[in-house]
Amino acid sequence: TFNPSSINHCLMKTAIIYASKHGTTEEVARQIQKGLGDDQAQLFNLKRNKHFDLSSFEQVVVGGSIHAGSIQKQVSKFLDQHRPELLDRRLGLFLCCMHEQEAENEFNAAFPEVLRSHATSCKIVGGEFRFDKMNFIEKALVKKIAGVKDSVSKIDEGKIRELVEELGDK
Repeated sequence: TFNPSSINHCLMKTAIIYASKHGTTEEVARQIQKGLGDDQAQLFNLKRNKHFDLSSFEQVVVGGSIHAGSIQKQVSKFLDQHRPELLDRRLGLFLCCMHEQEAENEFNAAFPEVLRSHATSCKIVGGEFRFDKMNFIEKALVKKIAGVKDSVSKIDEGKIRELVEELGDK
C-alpha cells in the first residue's frame, strides 16, 4: 500500500553544520546524523567547508563548542552569513559546553535570539575535556580554570536523543 508520509520522510534532507576543535562536537554531530538516519543527514565541518548551498536541505542543524567563553568564529560567521536561509528552514541548534553553570548564558551568546526562537530544537549537550587532543597551553588552562587534571566526558546522550526526536517530528 502507498504511504504518503513515507515519501515526505525520504524528502527530508538535513545539513548538520559544525565546527570542532578537539573532536567532541564532531562526535555529537555524527550521533545526530545517525539518529536522524545516515541517508537523511549530511555532515559539514566548517573548518573544511567554506561555501554552502543550503537550497537542497529542508532542515539545518548547527553546532559548535565553547572555548574561552565563545563559540568558534566559523560558527558565528556561518550564522551571520546564512541567517535568511536558516530562518526559512527547520532549524536545530546544539552547543557542547563543560561549564554547566554558564552553559545557558554561553548558548544565548553563541546563537542569536532570532535563531533560537525560530529553532525547532535547542540543546546544550554537555562536553569533554580531551587532554590527548590539547596542546600544552590548553591543558594548563583547563587544569587551572576547571580544576581538571585528566580527560573527562560529560556528553549528555539524553539531550542528543531529545534533539533528534524533536527534529524528527514533523
